[in-house]
Amino acid sequence: MEVKRGFKPTEIGPLPEAWSIAPLGTMVSSVEYGSSAKSRATGKVPVLRMGNLQGGKIDWSDLVYTDNADEIRKYSLHAGDVLFNRTNTIDLVGKTSIYQGDRPAVFAGYLIRINVNPSLLDSRFLNYVLNAEFSKHHSAKVLSVAVGQANINGQKLKTYPIPCPPTKAEQESIADALSDADALIESLEQLIAKKREIKQAAMQDLLTGKRRLPGWTGEWESKTLGKIGAFFKGRGVAKNQSQSGDLPCVRYGELYTRHNDFIKDFYSWISPTVASTATRLRPGDILFAGSGETKEEIGKCAAFVDDEVAYAGGDIVILRPENADSRFLGYYLNTEPIRQQKASKGQGDAVVHIGGSALADIAVTLPQPSEQSAIARILNHMDADITELNTKLAKSRQIKLGMMQQLLTGGIRLI
Repeated sequence: MEVKRGFKPTEIGPLPEAWSIAPLGTMVSSVEYGSSAKSRATGKVPVLRMGNLQGGKIDWSDLVYTDNADEIRKYSLHAGDVLFNRTNTIDLVGKTSIYQGDRPAVFAGYLIRINVNPSLLDSRFLNYVLNAEFSKHHSAKVLSVAVGQANINGQKLKTYPIPCPPTKAEQESIADALSDADALIESLEQLIAKKREIKQAAMQDLLTGKRRLPGWTGEWESKTLGKIGAFFKGRGVAKNQSQSGDLPCVRYGELYTRHNDFIKDFYSWISPTVASTATRLRPGDILFAGSGETKEEIGKCAAFVDDEVAYAGGDIVILRPENADSRFLGYYLNTEPIRQQKASKGQGDAVVHIGGSALADIAVTLPQPSEQSAIARILNHMDADITELNTKLAKSRQIKLGMMQQLLTGGIRLI
C-alpha cells in the first residue's frame, strides 16, 4: 500500500509518522464486567443495558432498575466511564457509549466498563475511537461465536489497537471537535422532535375542528367514506415482480414501512407487462393497506397526489374521492379516531384483512373542501420544514463520520 509523505502504514491504515499504535490494555486502569443480578421494572437506580448504548451516548429510555445496595455500591458508574457491549448478535457486539454522569446508574453484566488511565487516554477520545470503522473491523477479527451468540471478553478488548497522537492534548482537541459535531446533531434532533410535537398538536386541533383557521366558520359535515368516493382494488405485482421494470408501483407492505400520509417516493418498479395487470392510480387516490399483521395497524393509508403514471399492487384498497381534498384525507384518515374504527372492522387473527365495503362504513366529519385544502397547506408547510431539518441532520451525521475518519487517524491535524 502506497502511503503519502509524512505517514506510515499501520494495521488500521496510514497514520502520521509522529503517531503510534498502542493496545488498549496498556492505556487503561481496568476493564470490569457489570452486574448479573436480576433487575426490576421499578426501583431506585437505573441499570444500563446494551439497548441503552446508542450512537456513542446513553439513551435513558427503556430502563430497568435495582434497589440492591451492594450492587449499587459495586457497579455504580462515574462520569467518563466508557461502556462496551461484549455479547449479543454479531452486529451488536462492540457497541460503545460514554457515561457522562447525567444521573446515577449501574451497568449490567453484558457490558464492560473501561476505566482509562487519565494520564494516557482521554475517555471521550476512546469512545470515538471504539465507534470508528477501524475498531469495528477489529471487532470482526476477534469475535467468538457459539450457538449464535457472539462475544468479546475483557482480554480481547485489551487488544484493540488505539491510534495515539503524540500528546494527550491532541486527543482532547480531537474529542472537543467531535463533541461539537455531536452537539450540533443533538440540537437538530431536539428541534425536529419539537417540530413534530407542534405538528402533532396542530393535527389534533385542525383535523377535528377544535381550532379553526381564521375566516372559516361553517359547520363540519358527518358522513361515511362511501359517500365521498368510490372504492377500487389494487391488483397483481408479486414480490418477484417488484423490480421488473421502470414504472413506479406501490405495494401494500410499503404502506406500513415506507409511506406516511403521502406517497412521496417509490420503492417498487414494474415492467409494462406487470403493469397491464396492476391498477393504475389517479392523482388524489387514497391507498389503504388491505392486509396486515394486527388490527391496530390495519388500513394504514397514504394519499397519491402527484400527476404521474403509477400503479397499485394487490392487497391495496383504493378510495377515489370526489369533492374532497386528498392531502387533507392523507392526514385525517390516519388519525387515532379513524384508526380505531379501522381496527374494529379488521377481520382475521394471524393475518388481518379489511376491504372496501368495511372502509366505506368508516364515519368521518369533514369541513368544506376549501377549508380542507387550507388545513392541508398548513400541515404540508410543517412537513416541509421537518423534511428540510431531517436533510440537514443526515448531512451533519455524514460530516461527523468523515471527521471521525480524518481526525482519529491524523488525516487532518488540529492546531
